[in-house]
Amino acid sequence: MSFRTTRMPGICLMLCLAMFLAGCSHTEPKHQTNTVALSAEATRDTRLGQAITPLTERHKSLTGIHLLSGPNDAFAARMLLTTAAERSLDIQSYIWRNDTSGILLLKALQDAADRGVRVRLLLDDNGNAGLDTALATLDMHPNIEVRLFNPFYWRKLKLLGYLTDFKHANRRMHNKSFTADNQATIIGGRNIGDEYFGASPDASFSDLDVLALGPVVQELSHDFDRYWASQSSFPAAQVLPPATSQDLAALTLAASNTKKSKAATSYMKVLGELPTIQQLIKGELPLEWARAQMVSDDPAKGRGDVPPQDLLIRQLVDIIGEPTSSLNLVSSYFVPTETGTQALTALARNGVKVQVFTNSLAATDVAAVHAGYAKWRKDLLTAGIKLFEMKRSESSAPRPDSRPGRFGSSGSSLHAKTFSVDGTHFFVGSYNFDPRSATLNTELGFIVDSPVLARKIDAAFKTNIPKSSYEVRLSPDGSLYWLEYVDNKLQRHNTEPDTTAWQRASVWFVSHLPIDWLL
Repeated sequence: MSFRTTRMPGICLMLCLAMFLAGCSHTEPKHQTNTVALSAEATRDTRLGQAITPLTERHKSLTGIHLLSGPNDAFAARMLLTTAAERSLDIQSYIWRNDTSGILLLKALQDAADRGVRVRLLLDDNGNAGLDTALATLDMHPNIEVRLFNPFYWRKLKLLGYLTDFKHANRRMHNKSFTADNQATIIGGRNIGDEYFGASPDASFSDLDVLALGPVVQELSHDFDRYWASQSSFPAAQVLPPATSQDLAALTLAASNTKKSKAATSYMKVLGELPTIQQLIKGELPLEWARAQMVSDDPAKGRGDVPPQDLLIRQLVDIIGEPTSSLNLVSSYFVPTETGTQALTALARNGVKVQVFTNSLAATDVAAVHAGYAKWRKDLLTAGIKLFEMKRSESSAPRPDSRPGRFGSSGSSLHAKTFSVDGTHFFVGSYNFDPRSATLNTELGFIVDSPVLARKIDAAFKTNIPKSSYEVRLSPDGSLYWLEYVDNKLQRHNTEPDTTAWQRASVWFVSHLPIDWLL
């Protein structure tokens, strides 16, 4: 998340500096727009179109959904869409890492462009450190255009962007989508980077994406066009230093070296053996067909120009309504605030079964966010809401051949954003239940009317989640304790498990600061 850090004192320092420097500003580059998404009808004759059209015609007005809960499956699906595309690739991401998976995907985009595929790459400018030259080089390709959302003009030290233009720099594009030939798309919680795809030896996120076919893909393409043409999206050539022919040679060499590396070779071998990928190639991938709606913030939110009634959170409420029997929420960054806590506790007191799965202090990658959640635990528990906090994994990253279960059976930190309502509605996307997602960052997601998918989340709260988490309880004296299953036996912790006194004291201190709106 933008402006989030595990070094909580840094937040206070940046806030102070931002107040002093808020008057400084930069001159925005001249904005221009062009190109729109190809229609699904125009790509019916592609390989993807020929494979998908018969399916969508048999399921009129319905969307085919396949869950991508495994990190290897999620990466391989993106690679397959990239290699299968014949006309267009439209990609939107908050983070794109300069690592093995990030470089492999950039090279795949370049290869697609060489085949004549039109590639549009829209990245938030907060999470692409070290890629300026690579992005400028790709942007030179006649079939590739790169745009940056809310770009920073201090390229070497983007922190200065927050200090000189905090009002806009603090608003980021958190959307993630990956669309090929306007026939198939992937959306969800994953950014592009090794920690999201099971390829990092140091860190791993447990996350959830969906592969979708059908009419919702067209909705998404229209939304991509809206962001592409927005006043916050700027052509890379107007922002980045120009690339040279030497840069192109260096990019090609770097990609070649990455592909030949031992880590990449091993990783790609595992991907080729995945049963899910073989099913996709053969057209045998199991799909849940259901009505789906896209929800998305107006890109003007990146400039602070969207009224509260038009925010994505309002769309969710309008479409789903108020839960009547159950709400099962999975959120990596859960900061309910006073307003959200009142709403959730009111549901619980009206008989709605509310369960929440989020990160523990030991597992979170953003301790300040945990502080924004921790201070509301007692209120939530008093109302009868169940709280589960993901354990820190013993191994920092899953083995390449591991098959992680849904929502947290492996990996070091939860990153998924999904929920079910009344056993009938299923949501997946980029939206966290926190003030940043609600009012600052732009977000994207699908609401699917599917008891089958909703029950998968409900079932996870009975199986995977209790095994991979601590359940937080409230004792009669008002103190918190944590229950953990160890060798099928319950173990009690009277302080937050796997944490130090310093960590707990820091969280307590930050929880008393008026910074919830930043989290």
